[in-house]
Amino acid sequence: MQKIRNIAIIAHVDHGKTTLVDKILHTCSIFRDNEQTGDLILDNNDLERERGITIVSKNVSVMYKDVKINIIDTPGHADFGGEVERVLKMADGVLLLCDAFEGAMPQTRFVTQKALALGLKPIVVVNKVDKENCRPEEVYEQIFELFFNLEATEDQLDFPVIYGSSKQGWMSTDWKHPTTDIFPLLDAVVANIPAPPMLEGTLQMQITSLDYSSFVGRIAVGRVHRGSIKENQPVTLIKRDGKMVKSRVKELYTFEGLGKIRTTEVKSGDICAVVGIDGFDIGDTISDFDAPEQLPVIKIDEPTMNMLFTINNSPFFGKEGKFVTSQRIKERLYKEMEKNLALKVVETESPDAYLVYGRGILHLSVLIETMRREGYEIQVGQPQVIIKEIDGKKCEPVETLIVDVPGEVAGKVIELVTQRKGELLIMEPKGDLQHLEFEIPARGIIGLRNNVLTATGGEAIMAHRFKAYEPWKGTIPGRLNGVLVSMEKGSTTAYSIDKLQDRGRFFVDPGVDVYEGQIMGEHIRDNDLVVNIVKGKALTNMRASGTDDSNRIAPAIKFSLEEAMEYIQADEYIEITPLSMRLRKIFLTENERKIKGKQFQ
Repeated sequence: MQKIRNIAIIAHVDHGKTTLVDKILHTCSIFRDNEQTGDLILDNNDLERERGITIVSKNVSVMYKDVKINIIDTPGHADFGGEVERVLKMADGVLLLCDAFEGAMPQTRFVTQKALALGLKPIVVVNKVDKENCRPEEVYEQIFELFFNLEATEDQLDFPVIYGSSKQGWMSTDWKHPTTDIFPLLDAVVANIPAPPMLEGTLQMQITSLDYSSFVGRIAVGRVHRGSIKENQPVTLIKRDGKMVKSRVKELYTFEGLGKIRTTEVKSGDICAVVGIDGFDIGDTISDFDAPEQLPVIKIDEPTMNMLFTINNSPFFGKEGKFVTSQRIKERLYKEMEKNLALKVVETESPDAYLVYGRGILHLSVLIETMRREGYEIQVGQPQVIIKEIDGKKCEPVETLIVDVPGEVAGKVIELVTQRKGELLIMEPKGDLQHLEFEIPARGIIGLRNNVLTATGGEAIMAHRFKAYEPWKGTIPGRLNGVLVSMEKGSTTAYSIDKLQDRGRFFVDPGVDVYEGQIMGEHIRDNDLVVNIVKGKALTNMRASGTDDSNRIAPAIKFSLEEAMEYIQADEYIEITPLSMRLRKIFLTENERKIKGKQFQ
């Protein structure tokens, strides 16, 4: 019997996965007493810390009662489902975390379905029982019902349940009797999660994750399925398409705490990192040199959305970024495909543009944001959903949308969603909020979040997940207002912004450099309006007091990257550089737009 447990922590976004891992690391004394660690230790890249979400799954391990527990922290957002799907292959059991107030959310269902299908043993953790209005018993019933609906086996339905608060650092089998530590959870893991089986025979190990070191290059991470892997062992790498490449293991590491330690041999059931194998991808199998056998290839759900990525060809190109050529952008996108399985890049007829397929707006925006910080300049087009033909019918992706809002504004939300071809399925009270469930085409979700948050005063909580491809639902109204477009290149003046304020709301401040064709603001009507925003006040020799009205300018509206992606229309681009983000028309001059604009009708 091996003294190893492999567990993945899964949950809906923001239900407390990474906080729980922090507490496990501290409890098992990974750190010195005087070590400063901060919160959310595993969310270690800047984007994860700024957004407060996990984007990439991470491996750590702790020792508890001389049992090694390998923990895989997974992302909670539906757009990063590809990360969760592949790392579940490394686990023998899952900790399903659920918020004691919110209960099972769309993403909980998605990851639970994947875990149960793989036959993993679940332990349910009802987290945040210190919240007001929490309802642990109801949530427990809800999860049981969810497991039943997802056709769990009898063994999986007989799951242990632990209540507690990751933030306060306690777990207990009864939520009314708080303890002072999280040992009940670790005891439940050791007692209920099966040890990985020791499979004798020739080596088989599937690569489920990548690591990178500037010293040794790409590192393959995965779980040894059968046999054992040794340092300096000659091996055969079997690619996803069945092609075989001979190679050799140079170095071998196992996970310990937050780091890795070098070892000479790793037996079946443990998770390890392998250095020295070239040209591998996620899903490939490392197998015996003489008698190679392939493991089943990891299947990842298809992407549902695409965006056009192109070089920056605006008048301001190359001023801020280091990498501006199409070759550099192409190399970066293909490099991302190696580790991001849910992403797909397709070349277009133009040598400067690439279609990038992903799981959703957040999935693509994280890639854009990462590239921007690395010094790339790019332009991206409007996100488009992927349309398929099934049995001769035009079909589009449909999503399940869940919105929790205060009762008095529920009507506004229903109106906004139904305008976009959404159907209301469930409406029920949940604490002091109204819980609404819809089915809506994925096209309808693009741009919906902004409108819902505006209509509800920022109080709506929205979550959605992909359901299935269904027949085309018809046209959905786009943005209702036109935009204000700059007529000239120059620097914006407070005088012209002040005089044009009755024409709409502006996205730029005075004193900003702009170019012809750049989008300055939103028009009050449904058509686009070309404006001169760089004109200064004509100088006169009048010096009487009171002739100069002081400018009273409303603050400029600043978009986040996701908001800009949802805002733009088919004839517009977002220009993204390391220091700025601008909205622009694809055709910069008014004349060109009149001639070529018909193709976007």
